[in-house]
Amino acid sequence: MAIDLDVYRTQSLETWGEMASGWEDRREWLMEITGRVNAWLVEKADPQPGQVFLDVAAGTGDLGFALAERVGEGGRVISSDFSPKMVEVARRNGESRGLTNVEYRTLDAEKMDLDDGSIDGVVCRWGYMLMADPGLALKETRRVRRDGGQVAFAVWMTPDRNPWAAAPAMTLVQRGHMPPPEPGTPGIFAMGDPRRIRELVAGAGFGEPELEEITFEFRYADSADLWDTLVRITGPLARAIRALPEDEREATRAAIMQNVEGYRDQDGSYAFPAATWGVTVR
Repeated sequence: MAIDLDVYRTQSLETWGEMASGWEDRREWLMEITGRVNAWLVEKADPQPGQVFLDVAAGTGDLGFALAERVGEGGRVISSDFSPKMVEVARRNGESRGLTNVEYRTLDAEKMDLDDGSIDGVVCRWGYMLMADPGLALKETRRVRRDGGQVAFAVWMTPDRNPWAAAPAMTLVQRGHMPPPEPGTPGIFAMGDPRRIRELVAGAGFGEPELEEITFEFRYADSADLWDTLVRITGPLARAIRALPEDEREATRAAIMQNVEGYRDQDGSYAFPAATWGVTVR
């Protein structure tokens, strides 16, 4: 059964607002692990001094801050997110760095309050696949981007390449706490197939995309560290876990740990492979 996208939009906004504090608390851990994705996006976006760049679904803002260093004081970065609470996290993060060339805005990527052709380049890390209508969001990205401006974004590859997310989600599905994902609906792996990426990019009016595989590892000190991540920053997965009665929540925790035992090292730490598509379009 197809989901109601308006209901999804409302729930998604609530969910990511709830995740904001967890993302702020775990920001350094997350940036240490995923920093190479940010570096790739900055390299491909190739910001130049004096340009105006847009960071879509910016979260804690770190990707946009790397752009801000490149565009300099004569340029500007718009750090945007549809969750006002996430925007405030990015604002605090940026202000702590003393950045003066970053503007923080609450923007819905599907209908951005920005002028046509007003942006020199756009980046988005792990945002489009979670949006109710990623095709519409990409069309909006193209509308606000000046002709020829670079767009660089990252989306997760398929579940088999990302057990750090797939294994816990599968456990919740098995226990009846989440429905299995339906093809064509928003979700972490909704753009894992390159054919889907090309379809959406072409539909938005862009040229042929360039895709590059980026791999790294999610590492957790122990099971408590892994569980803290799951219940505080993983969006719909975290919300489903939080909604469980305490006894079932603990049973679900035990089941997840059993299902990920193969990624546990002898010292009790965990290491999960992760893979994302890096995409560039003009």
